[in-house]
Amino acid sequence: MKQQDEAKQLILDTLKTKACLKQHVFKTTIQIFKEFKEEAQKLSAELHQEICTVSDDVVVEFIEKGDYEFHIKFGGDILVFFMHTNVFDFEKSHGMWNTSYVKEDELRAYCGMINIYNFLADSFKYNRVNDIGYLVARFFVNKDLHYFVEGKRQLGFLYNDFVNATIDSQTIRKIIESAILYSMDFDLLTPHYDTMKEVTVYEVIEVTNAMNIKTGKRLGFKFQADNDNIE
Repeated sequence: MKQQDEAKQLILDTLKTKACLKQHVFKTTIQIFKEFKEEAQKLSAELHQEICTVSDDVVVEFIEKGDYEFHIKFGGDILVFFMHTNVFDFEKSHGMWNTSYVKEDELRAYCGMINIYNFLADSFKYNRVNDIGYLVARFFVNKDLHYFVEGKRQLGFLYNDFVNATIDSQTIRKIIESAILYSMDFDLLTPHYDTMKEVTVYEVIEVTNAMNIKTGKRLGFKFQADNDNIE
């Protein structure tokens, strides 16, 4: 009986700490994601107003997709912002575990996550479900609003002070702008000839109906192997 009581108490203690903490982080991440939406809407409206004076053919648009997703369409690109509904810890090899900030309170390592993906706008327009998107950045935030970003180029080093930095609307705006700039910085590349030299009748029909040959900005190359020095 004593062992059962100890086990039950251990379960309760864990629920009081980790389970309650994760709920707190989840609610915090939801609030931050709402702020991402607000900043994305404002930025999209500003860019749309400015670009309309130059060309009616270039569209900048905010697209609401639900509680955990929204899109920004700009020219031939779309950024997909997706909030993961789970809370994450990090491997002990991660650099945050070497900081006094996390050593003082290991619960600070639990973070919510927002992913930012880049797709071609035509992939959604023509419902090309086989098209490829690329992870531009991952945003993490903890219970105390401390944050950092994993990403390419400026996204990987401008927003990487987890110990000292806390998230605010101004920083959210800068992260969105950085994601747009990175996505605009590389263009659609022709797929390798050997990947396209054979096609089925079904694929031709699908192409006719929805232009459904698989397309991606860098078809055949994995994002994580991308060289920052290659344009």
